[in-house]
Amino acid sequence: MNEKYSGSCLCGEIKYECTGEPVFSGNCHCRDCQKSSGSGYVPVLIFTADTIKITGNPKFYEKLGDSGKKIERGFCTRCGSTVFGKLESIPNAIGVRAGSLNNPNSYQPKFDFYTSSSNHWDFMNENIPKLKKSVREG
Repeated sequence: MNEKYSGSCLCGEIKYECTGEPVFSGNCHCRDCQKSSGSGYVPVLIFTADTIKITGNPKFYEKLGDSGKKIERGFCTRCGSTVFGKLESIPNAIGVRAGSLNNPNSYQPKFDFYTSSSNHWDFMNENIPKLKKSVREG
């Protein structure tokens, strides 16, 4: 098990272990992420699906993103914590919210994206690149 990338929901009903390194990490400032988190952004790590083992049964809520493609947010039906994300635009990948990590200090964001939707009160790390939209759109 890679202790660096293991975690759970608030109540522990949903747990995960990642055996590999993330293929992407960044802070999404889109309005959907703001609303789903109740915060200014969602810090996320994306892993290939074959490197993550999930214990428990998260429920997924599906919505169309700005791209017109599906985004699914996986949450615990017991405590309500959103832990996972699946993007139709990146098949065979699973996103993990950095706050759900057992060791959240292992999270190292590489980008702030969808900064065109960021809030004036959201102070971003000036040392990482900023993208107005998604990583693919710049």
